[in-house]
Amino acid sequence: MNMRHCLIALALSASPLHAADMTDKAFQEMVDRVFQPVIREYDIPGLAVGVTINGSEFYYTYGEASRETKAPVTSDTIFELGSVSKIFNVTLATLAEQRGLLSMDQPVSTYLPELKGSAFDKITLVNLATHTSGGLPLQVPDSVTDDAELMTYLKSWKPAYKAGTMRSYSNVSIGLLGRISGERFGGTYRRAAEGELFPALGLKSTFIAVPPDVMDRYAFGYSKANKPVRVGPGVLDDEAYGIKATARDMVHLLELNLRPDALAPEFKAAIEKTHMGYFDTAHCTQDMVWEQYAWPVALKKLLDGNSTKMSLESQPVKQRAKPLAPQSAVLMNKTGSTNGFGAYVVLVPKAHIGLTVLANRNYPNPVRAEAGLKLIQALEAHTAK
Repeated sequence: MNMRHCLIALALSASPLHAADMTDKAFQEMVDRVFQPVIREYDIPGLAVGVTINGSEFYYTYGEASRETKAPVTSDTIFELGSVSKIFNVTLATLAEQRGLLSMDQPVSTYLPELKGSAFDKITLVNLATHTSGGLPLQVPDSVTDDAELMTYLKSWKPAYKAGTMRSYSNVSIGLLGRISGERFGGTYRRAAEGELFPALGLKSTFIAVPPDVMDRYAFGYSKANKPVRVGPGVLDDEAYGIKATARDMVHLLELNLRPDALAPEFKAAIEKTHMGYFDTAHCTQDMVWEQYAWPVALKKLLDGNSTKMSLESQPVKQRAKPLAPQSAVLMNKTGSTNGFGAYVVLVPKAHIGLTVLANRNYPNPVRAEAGLKLIQALEAHTAK
């Protein structure tokens, strides 16, 4: 363990907070009540739930990482995160800013000169991080198969809206940000994430390319046809949806997001910037990837914010005159999916709760949000006794 990791461990272990009288038995019963109906309804092969509450960690695991081998899910099973990967993307970008490698307020074409003279002269890196670039599509077009074709497509792309006026959820948008960050670190996004970011955050089982020696811990996802699947290659895949991780690593990451004081100053500042609110939608405040709701949050508002409409249709936004500083009385969440996996992460700073739910089935985002809220409410009520 290097010095930075020692400092993280000492800071976390020194916390005066405790999870009241929470026991593992009580936690298991809570998760059973909330998630077993979801598991049954959506035929979820395997599930890992991890929670950090007042600095204490709890895990719940169910089912199989592979129906073919019958390997059980554990807190160290590796799941695909899908778009939860985007949280790492913006953290790398804000870290690059802390090191003077880029400015989030600069236009995209500042860092991708091949796009000078295009719409990207007026689209900033903040726009990329908040899905407010003006209507970039959800997915890279099928006709784009490599970087050269991507740049040709983007050079001629015409926005449907003025940047900063509409939220259009986009893998292309966040993928471009990751591409820029990786280049500013002197290489690729994968190299910067796996070589710099993950180790510095103390993540031991978080990967873009899962190494051969831990492939036995990499779960199979299951398609609608119940076929075992894993994510395939694609343009901007690493940057937008390519990270795989364990429940244990995700809980550690959420704890650092709840208490970034445990980190070196540049990492603390980087994480805190991703928690700032830049645009308001009808349902939530759009941070850098994170979606933020006032806490306590009404279920309908949370479900509307996690609806298919928010993912697939452009939504009007109002830009804040000044970004909202990180808040305590909020719920911040992010969903992520690949063809065979469904992930969900939540932070509630005021309650000192972070939650991750990883499944090897892609099931509806609103279902994840409702179950997650029920569990957080139960945890908060229990520790308030």
